Amino acid sequence: MTGQRGKAGKKVVEKVAKKAVPKLAAADVETVLAAAAHPLRAEIDLVREWTRSAAADIEEGVKWNAPSFRTAEWFATIHLRTTSQVQVILHLGAKASGAVAVAAIPDPDGLLKWLGEDRAIASLGHGTELRRRRAAWQRIVAAWLDFVGR
Repeated sequence: MTGQRGKAGKKVVEKVAKKAVPKLAAADVETVLAAAAHPLRAEIDLVREWTRSAAADIEEGVKWNAPSFRTAEWFATIHLRTTSQVQVILHLGAKASGAVAVAAIPDPDGLLKWLGEDRAIASLGHGTELRRRRAAWQRIVAAWLDFVGR
């Protein structure tokens, strides 16, 4: 705000462009994961790789203090508080609007638990169980992207 007065004697307010919040890079993801000291770090790294390779335009960064994935909008966040298995929350971004057509998301393995019309949590397991779910996870991610801005 400036201290100047306009024609009507009212304070003149300058509109200040909002600064774009920088996306935290993959190196920052490594920092967050190192600090978390998660017992399933190797499995989390696999899921990160699978998620990034599900589509060419997926980027990784830190959102909500956890490894997260985006195209034009954030759409998935690794749930670091769960330590017995790897879980990923799928959502429609920080300012979700709309809904996901549940029937449009292929889930024959029953990995998803729907938390609302715009979000679900994927329970991918750990160890051998998790490794068997790569293709299923990548199909889910590819279908989810149809509901996220690209």
